[in-house]
Amino acid sequence: MRNNLAQLPLYLFCCLSLWIFFTEMAMSRSTTIPVKVGVVLDMDTWLGKMGLGCISMALSDFYASHGHYKTRLVLEIRDSKRDVVGAAAAALDLLQNEEVQAIIGPASSMQANFVIALGHKAHVPIISFSATSPSLSSIRSQYFVRATLNDSAQVPAIRAIVKAFGWKQVVLIYLDNEYLNGVIPYLTDALQEIDTRIAYRSVIHPLATDDQILEELYKLKSMPTRVFIVHMFTPLGPRLFTRANEIGMMEEGYVWILTDGLTDILSTLNDSVIDSMQGVLGVKPHVPRSKQLESFKIRWKRKIQQEHPTNENSELNIFGLWAYDAASGLATAVEKLGATNFSFQKSNTHRNSTDLDTVGVSQIGPSLLQSILSTRFKGLSGDFQFFDSQLRSSAFQVVNVIGKGERGVGFWTPENGTVRKLHSTSKANLGTIVWPGESPSVPKGWVLPTNKKKLRIGVPVTKALSEFVKVTRDPSTNATEVTGFSIAVFDAVMTALPYAVPYEYSPFQTPDGDPAGDYDQLIYQVYLQKYDAVVGDTTILANRSLYVDFTLPYTESGVSMIVPILDRRRKNAWVFLKPLTWDLWATSFCFFVFIGFVIWILEHRVNKDFRGPRSHQVGTIFWFSFSTLVFAQKERIVSNLARSVVIIWLFVALILTQSYTASLTSMLTVQQLNPSITDINELIKKGEHVGYQKGSFVREFLIEWMKFDKSKLVIYESSEELDELFSNNSSKGGIAAAFGEIPYIKLFLAKYCPKYTAVGPTYKFDGFGFVFPKGSPLVADVSREVLNVTEGAKMLQLEKAWFGQTPSCPELTSSVSSNSIGLNSFWGLFLIAGVASFIALITCITTFLYENRDALINLNPPSSIWRKIKAMATRFDDKDLRSHTFRKSDKLPDKGHQGHGCSYSLASYTNFPPSSSSLLIPTDSNFAVFGEQGTPSSGHCDPVNPNRPMSPHILFEYELANIN
Repeated sequence: MRNNLAQLPLYLFCCLSLWIFFTEMAMSRSTTIPVKVGVVLDMDTWLGKMGLGCISMALSDFYASHGHYKTRLVLEIRDSKRDVVGAAAAALDLLQNEEVQAIIGPASSMQANFVIALGHKAHVPIISFSATSPSLSSIRSQYFVRATLNDSAQVPAIRAIVKAFGWKQVVLIYLDNEYLNGVIPYLTDALQEIDTRIAYRSVIHPLATDDQILEELYKLKSMPTRVFIVHMFTPLGPRLFTRANEIGMMEEGYVWILTDGLTDILSTLNDSVIDSMQGVLGVKPHVPRSKQLESFKIRWKRKIQQEHPTNENSELNIFGLWAYDAASGLATAVEKLGATNFSFQKSNTHRNSTDLDTVGVSQIGPSLLQSILSTRFKGLSGDFQFFDSQLRSSAFQVVNVIGKGERGVGFWTPENGTVRKLHSTSKANLGTIVWPGESPSVPKGWVLPTNKKKLRIGVPVTKALSEFVKVTRDPSTNATEVTGFSIAVFDAVMTALPYAVPYEYSPFQTPDGDPAGDYDQLIYQVYLQKYDAVVGDTTILANRSLYVDFTLPYTESGVSMIVPILDRRRKNAWVFLKPLTWDLWATSFCFFVFIGFVIWILEHRVNKDFRGPRSHQVGTIFWFSFSTLVFAQKERIVSNLARSVVIIWLFVALILTQSYTASLTSMLTVQQLNPSITDINELIKKGEHVGYQKGSFVREFLIEWMKFDKSKLVIYESSEELDELFSNNSSKGGIAAAFGEIPYIKLFLAKYCPKYTAVGPTYKFDGFGFVFPKGSPLVADVSREVLNVTEGAKMLQLEKAWFGQTPSCPELTSSVSSNSIGLNSFWGLFLIAGVASFIALITCITTFLYENRDALINLNPPSSIWRKIKAMATRFDDKDLRSHTFRKSDKLPDKGHQGHGCSYSLASYTNFPPSSSSLLIPTDSNFAVFGEQGTPSSGHCDPVNPNRPMSPHILFEYELANIN
């Protein structure tokens, strides 16, 4: 008893503690603020059941870990019954009767349209975790929050896959649904950026039967394109692949790419559907692994097995994770608002009001919206953060359907593009992919049409230059044969393809065998699908490439001008003056005269060849100077100064004559190859007629680009006709020049090389190419083989077989005047010769004045300067009798004086007056003293005493007197 009494206080303390705990719990429960949130989902679908289950688990987990939060979300659940009207009615009921502060849902994009409008009116955020259509963004409602990815976010990943494998044509398969096809414009633009054409758009009705699906698949099977991009959801998507597998469209050569609509639910599909999708590629948002996610998946399976034990389809997908994160984010946003007035402001209604008019306005709607958009946390699907009111994925995963499920083969990120590993920056290819038909090789993406028809190849029919394309018809069998260089190249290219392509040539002609149109009209037939291709001498032009595709060129091209060659050798009598320009002629003449004068100055006092009457000496000056041109001078040169001048001048004359000879020879030769016209503007200015090949684009080129008058253009069809037009003058119906493409010009000049030539600039074009329809998959393979053929020896063999050995034509020069030699090429030589002549001349005069300086100093002062100059000139004109050329050994002692033609000293004479019996008179332009017998003395001596020399002063006085 005592022990029980002792334990009584402890028992009372425990009871008191329990009472206090339960009292606080009750008080805390009574202080939480309930916030009503609507949920609108299709409850009879797996998406609806999964979404609601994930939302419930999210709130349970959230408040279990945040028991101290004051707010509690209370779910008001409504079933939209897979109907747009049902979703709208459910949302209206929640807004009117329950006054919910936010709505999670609806499930589909079509249901979301009207629900978003109601939310905007009531200022209630509409949070959807499964409405992915990009068209919802165009509604521009700020109260629409997309807690999922926009369908357009996956477009760059799909484009990267198509680009990585080089597919140039794809077929889009999608539901005929206003919201499901919202991604198609984004996908179309993205594929156009990589030059991939959408060959066909297969739109399937959501309620299509199996027969209708098969009919559409058979249509796709008959097309050459084998790359299909599928944008669908269940249940139509699995049905499509089941039927495709039945008719053999899941075999080798096919490519199937899934958007995330089907890729996200691959794990929920049954085994029979997965077996029908072997080899399919798909993209889906990447969900990073985490312990929280793995724990949730375990709890999810346990919950589904308890609530739906008979449901075989119980796999969790990305939409369930987004539903979980959306509920968690909404609970976080509501808690951030705290104890706020969660009420509606009632609208004023009247008798004629509708149910929509009775919808109130949430008082916390704007604040709750901003709180939701600013919420950020690490969720089950990854980073939960809104950009422009919607989630944005950081990466997409590329999966391959193999065996019983999917296998990841790579990733796509905005920063690094397609990579094998997520955090790798290397541009490695995707992992090993098993394609449909269990093929390890990458499908080329197209095949020839399965109707087994041959490709119909159009060829031009023309009479001109049949070496490229020649169409002949056998009159007996009416069979048509097509040959030519272009045909041979195309045959070689098609033979080199790694697959067989049956084709046949079809001439573009009328029933009479005449051309059915020009080249532009022929190429347009490919656009009209009357021909599958065009082979011939078709030039690649920008305007043509707007509606057809060209292969790489197999020959060069360009437009140039052909003109006749004129022979002017015998039509110009003054061609010998052309080698030198007029300034060089004038300078040469002046220097010839100048050099002759200098040589005369240096030689006439010591060289008898330069003496004589005045006229004889003038003639000698000209004769000597000009005879140096041919080195025919006969006069001896005895003066050292003159010899130095002559040596330099002979070198100048040698170079001048050799240059003149070479230039004249070149002119007489090049003159044979002088074109008649070299400037296109000259043709336009003179209004000359020009020719062009029939059916060629050159006509438009001359009119639009070169601005020729249409009336001045003349058509020709063959090389013979062109030669005949050149034979006539432009005024007589002929032409002065012709314009054509380089391959045609080469063939024409091969026949008429001596008569015509190509001149002027060459206007570049891309060359001859083969024509295919726009986006044809054959273009890439044919272009690749064109390179192989043109780069190898095969092309040389074809050119030699069809064109033969092309003769080499001599090069041309456009103008003779370009060979004339000007003064700029010789002024250095003339400068050297002139400086040398002046130095010799100044040296001679300076020496003469120096040796006669005493006579100049002692002249009679009364004599005028002019008389003194004349006296010195007269003395300078006299013979230098002391020179070895005039000296006699018995009359004048040899003192070793050789002379240079300018020294004449009077210093040895004495001052004796002259005798009256002697007279200083001019003789033979030289002064000499004659005695009474009339014989000249050997020197100027004193007439009184012949043995004594005369004084120089007296002698000079006599010279002055004689001049007077």
